[in-house]
Parts: sequence; C-alpha cells; structure tokens
Amino acid sequence: MRCAVIGLGEAGAKYAAALAAAGHSVTGIDPKPVETPPGVTRVDSLPEALAGAEAVLVLTESAAAPGVARDARELLAAGACYADFTSSSPATMAELGELISKAGARFVDVAILGPMPVAGARTALMVAGPGSGTVLALGDDIGAPVEETPGGPGAAMGHKLLRSVFMKGLAAIVVEATEAGRAAGYEEWVREQIAAELADGRGAIDRLVVGTANHAARRAHEMDSATGYLADLGVPNEMCEATTRSLSRIATTP
Repeated sequence: MRCAVIGLGEAGAKYAAALAAAGHSVTGIDPKPVETPPGVTRVDSLPEALAGAEAVLVLTESAAAPGVARDARELLAAGACYADFTSSSPATMAELGELISKAGARFVDVAILGPMPVAGARTALMVAGPGSGTVLALGDDIGAPVEETPGGPGAAMGHKLLRSVFMKGLAAIVVEATEAGRAAGYEEWVREQIAAELADGRGAIDRLVVGTANHAARRAHEMDSATGYLADLGVPNEMCEATTRSLSRIATTP
C-alpha cells in the first residue's frame, strides 16, 4: 500500500519505519530537520507526499491537525484513508471527519493507547470512523493491536482522554509522592506502598471509588494535612491541593 506519513517526529518516525519494513511504500514529510526513517522517501511538499497515497497518517502536533486537514483535502485520492493520530479533542476529530468526508476520502480517528517509547509502533490503538478498516489492516502488518469502537470520529479520542485523566493524573501524583518521600527520607517505603496498591488492580479501584464516596470529608482533612506537610518539606504540592479541593467538593455534593 502507498502510505504518506505527515510528521516524522518520535511517533511518526516509528510508524513510517515500521510500515516501510512491512513492505509498504512510504513517503514522509516534516518541515523540521529531523532524521528520515529507514526505507522512507522524504519529500518537501504536501502534494508530493499525498500523490497517489492510499493511506495518509497524520502525526503532527494536535494544534496543526485542522490546518493539515484543510490543506490536504483537495489533494486526497478518492476513497483514500485519512488517519489522524493527533491528540485533538473529540469535537475537533468530528469536525475533521466531516471535512475529509466531504472531500471524498475516509477519515479515521486514531487514539494511541500507551507510551510509544515502550512498545513503539506496536503500541495498542483504538480507531473510529469510516477509514477504520485500513488502519486495522496496517496494524496487522506492523504488529499493533487495533480495537475499533463505534460512535464515529471522536469516539476513539474520547476513550483516550478518559484514560489520560487516570494515567496523567496518576503520573503526577506518583511524582509528587516520591519527591515528598525522598525529601522526608522515606522514598523506598513510599514506592513500595504505591506498587502494592497498583498490584491489586480492580480491587484497588473499587476501594478507591467506594471509599472516597463514603469518607470524602475525613479524607479532605487528611489531604489538607498532607499539603501542609509537603510545604514544610519544601516539596511542590499541587496534586495534594487539588485532591483536597476535589474531596471537599465530593463531601458537600448531595
């Protein structure tokens, strides 16, 4: 399959190289002086990149996604798959889906569901939209598990952002907790406590959800004390402050 990869940064380079290694003809474009992935033909203009492309993979920054779609729509071959891998909002994905559909191509909202430094191009994906079948096939070729979800463009990104609430929030609170543990001289103990809770999986989720609903007021007071303790240690405490506010809100919500 003839593929065009728009954006050859960390993620784009991995997908471009994997597709080329799987036997696809891959053209790549990036205005920045990044290294060209092996097996990829580098071009300087969007018309060159999209000429005859059956699948277009957009891996730019999310802020650039609408502009890329507007510039690409008149250059797409009829029936081509236009796969947006950016972290654009669900609403933006829906708008881009409509824009690309009117141009006669098949849009697909693609959500990358994991850290690419770990699994690279084999990172799990979720897709939504008319072009999903093409990404499912490409995923098979490069060894990436791809799950299709109903709901149209924006549905895959909606799932990803819900996951991000947990993953990015978890990362921030783990960083804050280990920094505080280090400052207090108890970092290894803190790490063991976190590991033990995460190892319990669904049991930990149930305890956290039910326990928070039942004991929000008490936990808000406890987190207020934790915020003060981190301040005494000279450690940033944004997550503790936010947790205190959240628990206080929950405690006063009927």
